[in-house]
Amino acid sequence: MSQEYGADQIQILEGLEAVRKRPGMYIGSTSSKGLHHLVYEIVDNAVDEALAGYCDTILVTLNPDNSVTVLDNGRGIPVGINQKAGIPAVEVVFTILHAGGKFGGGGYKVSGGLHGVGASVVNALSQWLEVEIYIDGKIYKQRYERGNVMYPLKEIGTTDRNGTKVTFLPDPEIFEETIFDFEVLKQRLREMAFLTKNIKIILRDERPEEPLEKVFHYEGGIKEYVQYLNKHKDPLYQEIIYCEGQRDEIYVEVAMQHNSTYTEGIYSFVNNITTPEGGTHLIGFKNALTKTFNDYARSQKYLKENEPNLSGEDIREGLTAIISIKIPEPQFEGQTKQKLGNSEARGAVESVVSEQLTYFLELNPQVAKMMVEKAILAQRAREAARKARDLTRRKTALDSMSLPGKLADCSEKDPAKCEIYIVEGDSAGGSAKTARSRATQAILPLRGKILNVEKSRLDKILVNNEIKAMITAFGTGISDDFDISKLRYHKIIIMTDADVDGAHISTLLLTFFYRFMPELIKQGYVYLAKPPLYKIERNKMVRYAYSDEELNQILKEIGRDGNNKIQRYKGLGEMDADQLWETTMDPERRILLRVTMDEDQSSEIDLTFTTLMGDKVEPRREFIEKNAKFASNLDI
Repeated sequence: MSQEYGADQIQILEGLEAVRKRPGMYIGSTSSKGLHHLVYEIVDNAVDEALAGYCDTILVTLNPDNSVTVLDNGRGIPVGINQKAGIPAVEVVFTILHAGGKFGGGGYKVSGGLHGVGASVVNALSQWLEVEIYIDGKIYKQRYERGNVMYPLKEIGTTDRNGTKVTFLPDPEIFEETIFDFEVLKQRLREMAFLTKNIKIILRDERPEEPLEKVFHYEGGIKEYVQYLNKHKDPLYQEIIYCEGQRDEIYVEVAMQHNSTYTEGIYSFVNNITTPEGGTHLIGFKNALTKTFNDYARSQKYLKENEPNLSGEDIREGLTAIISIKIPEPQFEGQTKQKLGNSEARGAVESVVSEQLTYFLELNPQVAKMMVEKAILAQRAREAARKARDLTRRKTALDSMSLPGKLADCSEKDPAKCEIYIVEGDSAGGSAKTARSRATQAILPLRGKILNVEKSRLDKILVNNEIKAMITAFGTGISDDFDISKLRYHKIIIMTDADVDGAHISTLLLTFFYRFMPELIKQGYVYLAKPPLYKIERNKMVRYAYSDEELNQILKEIGRDGNNKIQRYKGLGEMDADQLWETTMDPERRILLRVTMDEDQSSEIDLTFTTLMGDKVEPRREFIEKNAKFASNLDI
C-alpha cells in the first residue's frame, strides 16, 4: 500500500472540447444507456479506490432534482497543484480528457475506468457538477457548468472523514432523456458489489414520497454471485467451486456451480468491466475446464479407452460461472471494451483453474461423479442432436421443397426487404396470408404453443415440428451452426393475440431466440406486432384503438353515446384480411415493437428467463405479483 498518489501522479494526455460534440464516442450513446453510464464512470473511480484497498463504502443517491451524488470513503482526489498543468490535481481530473491516476502505474495498479476519461466526460456532459473532497482534515469544493470551472478550488471547512463526493445533473441539451431508472442502477451496482467482495454499495432514491434504499454487500464476492444466479434453478451439488490465485501480476477469481438445466451461463469480467464477447480469459477458463474434466473422467474410468473425449459444450451444460480477473494493463479489442485481448490472461486463468479444479475433483469424488455423469448424458444428447441436424441438412440438400410446407414465402429475394410473420394458429394464419403483401411478407403459422426450450435438451428441440419449421425458414441454423449472413428475412415479426395465451406464445418464442439465436435479438431483427384491441364504428367512420387509454381518447373526441359501436378483438382470427392489413401488417400504418437486449445486463436477462420459463413455480409467482402492475392489455 506504499504506492504514491499525489498531485503529480495525475498525468495529462489531451484536451476536452470534443466530448460535447461527439458524446457517443465516449459513453456509447445519448440514450438512457449513455445516461446511466455517467453514474458508472463516477462509481468506477470509487471502486478503484476499493480495489487499491482504501475504500469500503460507496453511497449513490438519486436526488429529488434528478441529480446524482456519489460519495466514497477513499483517500480523496489529490488537491495539490499538478506541476505540469499548474492547477489543482482535482481540476485536472474533471476538466482535462485522458487525465487521471490510471496512467503510468503510479496511482492504481488496476482500475476499471481504464481510459481516464470518466470524471472529465461526466463533467463535460453535465449541466453542472460539484465535487467535494475530504482530505487531511479539510473540505475542498469546486463547481463546474458544462465542463467549465465556475470558481477556483476552495477550502470550505474541516472534517474528520476522508473521501470524495461528486454531485452532477445530466445536461438535457445532450441526453434524449435525463431521468435515472432505479432498477437499471440497482442491477449494475449489485454486480459491482459481487465483483468486489466486502465493499458496501448503497443505492438510495430520494425522489419518491417514500425514499427507496438498497444495500449491496457480499462477503463471498463472486461465490455469492453464482448463488444469486442459480437461486431459481436446482443446483446439482451444494458446493460452489471457487478458484483463486495470482500469476505474475494477474489476479484470477473463478466461481462455478452446475444446475439441472441445459443452458450455460458464463459471465466474464476484467477489472470489474463486463466483457460480453469474452476474450483470452474466457478461452483460458474453457480450456482448463475441458482438459481437467477429461483427465479426471479418464483417470476414474468414467470414459473408456475407445470412447471420445467430452466436449467443452458437454461439460458446460447447466454450468453457471463467473470469471473475474484483475490485470494492470488490459488491452481490449474495440472501443466498447467488450473483448479482452491480452494473451497472458489466457495462461494465467488456465493455470489457476486447472490446478485448483483438479484438487477439488479429487477431494470431492461424489460431486465429481455427478458432474461427469451430467456431461456424459449431454454428450449422448448432442450426438442425437447431431444426427437430427444431419438429417435436416441432407433433406435440405436433396429436397427442392426444403422450406416448410406451411410457410407462405415472399417472392423478393433480398433479405433486407423481406419480413416473416410468425402467426399463432391456422385461422389467423389464413387471414394473414390473404392480407399480406406477397412480394415482401412471408407468413409462418404455428400450431399451438412451441416447446419450452428452457426445460429441454437440444435433441428434443430439434425434432419439434414448429421449431424445425422456424429454423428452416430463417436459414441461419442454430447454436454453434448459427450464421447470421444466411438470414432470409431482416424482420422476424411475432404476431399473436393480445391475451394471456398470446403473451405466453411470444415468451416461448423469445426464449427460443434468446437461447439458440441470440444474434437475431442483438442485431435488432426480432419484432412484436401490436394488433388493435378495439374497433370503434360511428355511422360510417371506423377507428382502431391499441390500448384502453387510446379508446377513451377516441370516445372523448367523437362523443360517448349510443351511436358508437365498439368491438373488442379477442384474437387475430376475428379480423378479416382487410382489417388485419390495415391495422397490423401495413408498413405505413402498423405499430412494431423491436425486441432489444443490453449485453451488459445479460446475467439479469438470463435470470428472468429462468424465472419465467424454468421448473420452479414459486419464483414465477413472486415475479408476476411484483410486476403485474406493469402488464397491460391482457385478458386475465
